[in-house]
Amino acid sequence: MAEMINLTAEDGHKLAAYKAAPTGKPRGALVVIQEIFGVNHHIKNVTDGFAKDGYLAIAPAIFDRVERGFETGYQQADIERGRAVRGKLSIDDTVKDIRAAVKEAQKSGLKVGVVGYCFGGTMAWLAATRIDGVAAAIAYYGGGIGDTATEKPKCPVIFHWGETDASIPKEHWEKVKQNHPNLQQYVYPAGHGFSCDERGSFHKPSSDQARERTIQFLKQHVG
Repeated sequence: MAEMINLTAEDGHKLAAYKAAPTGKPRGALVVIQEIFGVNHHIKNVTDGFAKDGYLAIAPAIFDRVERGFETGYQQADIERGRAVRGKLSIDDTVKDIRAAVKEAQKSGLKVGVVGYCFGGTMAWLAATRIDGVAAAIAYYGGGIGDTATEKPKCPVIFHWGETDASIPKEHWEKVKQNHPNLQQYVYPAGHGFSCDERGSFHKPSSDQARERTIQFLKQHVG
């Protein structure tokens, strides 16, 4: 079962979220953080997928602070639109919105994990370092993680990177490794956005392997 719900951040900002619940008793809860393309068709599918795996999944519309209901596809014009909205968004405000989603998920009484893709990957990392009560975080190709690599996570974290990702060079992952040698990092023979089956950069073998590792990680730390 899926529905749109409303969340309220600590500063009073109200934002939408897509919530998907499993058919049986949930094994855990998960906050799914969007790419720069909004809570679009793909992110809803991803959220539904985690619900099928037994997780109560919530995808907050973190672009609502700039443009409510923002969602787009993956053409060049869409990328430019997404980057423009992202550029108007404060990281601190985005953390507040994700914290609101975490708190909503905690109402279930379950452990809460966070997973994010692209910009959401960076925010999943920051959820691990800045938000209390996150049990585990999974970051897919988050371009801003290297800039905040010195922050200390409060929970286990795994990272998924694309080896041929033109926007995230190897030095970026090395910086994370230097600061956090004990955190798991996986590098795949793929480019940026390799886990999105609606993008030209989709690489199914890498996507499948990353998802399998993600589910095992969630089972270990969330339930």
